Amino acid sequence: MDKAKLLDLYYQMVLIRRLEESGAELYQAGKIGGFMHLYIGQEAVSTGLIAARQLQDRVITAYRDHGVAINCGIPVNQVMAELMGKATGISKGRGGSMHMADVTRNFWGGHAIVGAHMPIASGLALGDKYAGRDGVTICMFGEGATNIGYFHEAVNLSKVWTLPILWVCENNVYGMGTSVERASAVSEIQQKAEGYGMVHERVDGMDVLAVYEAARKAIETVRSGSGPEMLEIMTYRFRGHSMGDPERYRKQEEVRKWEEHDPIGIFHAYLTGNEKIAVDVLEEIEMHAKTDVQKAVEFAEASPEPDLGSLFDNVYVEEV
Repeated sequence: MDKAKLLDLYYQMVLIRRLEESGAELYQAGKIGGFMHLYIGQEAVSTGLIAARQLQDRVITAYRDHGVAINCGIPVNQVMAELMGKATGISKGRGGSMHMADVTRNFWGGHAIVGAHMPIASGLALGDKYAGRDGVTICMFGEGATNIGYFHEAVNLSKVWTLPILWVCENNVYGMGTSVERASAVSEIQQKAEGYGMVHERVDGMDVLAVYEAARKAIETVRSGSGPEMLEIMTYRFRGHSMGDPERYRKQEEVRKWEEHDPIGIFHAYLTGNEKIAVDVLEEIEMHAKTDVQKAVEFAEASPEPDLGSLFDNVYVEEV
């Protein structure tokens, strides 16, 4: 990977972090409503993963989707406007935090119901296979989703039908407030792929380049026609499950321990050490990301609310 690409990955990770921090402030100020789940601490997962895809590859995820939207190329202005429910948002203010999508960029959305998007992923992959296309569907989900029926139904059929899917479990240790050990019969989520005869791997989700390399190899193997694979990417959310989370289920010492392995800090150290990139270059990128988020907030605040006359738009498909 050349330095320009590496610096772009750094920008994306910092942009996500600044977006989420700003979103938290706006939520607390009452300018963002509903539920909101921050991606702080998990930036390396979607950044590394989506950097490895090709344009024909589909991406679908759960409700912690702001960072995924950014990585898929949705402008930060449209992401912020969607968070604030404005007409200029990527889903025209109708989706909010959990339902961002842009099929023109092959981002098939965030989905609020735990695991419910997984059968949809199987359907997307089945469509590509049926039509003879070489796209791979990348389906992201949390470890908590592996304990419900959607997961087992979708993964089973993907293997039965040899579908071009890369299943990606973002294991951030807690399903809402329940630890993996209290909810899963196996300690490593990747073991669940064994039951379906599926190739699997565990990856360090705090290292963007480790995620990229594992995803690149897996995507190309799946694209070759060998069937689905699974990655369990180990990560950690530094903030609560959602904005209303009192976080009584974990100690602050645990959070601080994980924060010592901040994915942005790890990548910063790699770039300045291994790649010999000057610190002031990275500081300039950080300032660029901060400015872009500030401008996005201004854009969103100046944008109009959805017009009441458009209330029933996009409910039915227009007959051609």
